[in-house]
Amino acid sequence: MISITSKSRYAIVAMAELARSGERPVPIKELVERREIPEQFLEQLFSTLRRSGLLASHRGMKGGYTLSRPADEITVLEVVQALDGKIGQEADEAGGIWAEGVTALRKVFGQTTVAEVARREAEEAGSGTYFI
Repeated sequence: MISITSKSRYAIVAMAELARSGERPVPIKELVERREIPEQFLEQLFSTLRRSGLLASHRGMKGGYTLSRPADEITVLEVVQALDGKIGQEADEAGGIWAEGVTALRKVFGQTTVAEVARREAEEAGSGTYFI
């Protein structure tokens, strides 16, 4: 009833990587190497996220991708719904505990930003600092 694919997970970690890179455009190949994500897969995800207005692409020698807004303004929910559609549509229709569960998930994803994901990853890696 709640369908969140690996597309969303990969996209969130790649966007957290962009957040740590600041305003500098990051080439896909660099993200692929850092996060061990298949290149064609990430290209497809970023294409969708660019069309959704969450990423900006930059051409040229120093080209790559950047976040279209500050990382603390992009929620996990926005990213997931751009890639997977509305979370838990069937659960809403089923009502009861199913709808409550989806509402709770949407709340957590809606309150968690890409900046927060980047911060948490940095803490888990033992690094207390990161740059946005």
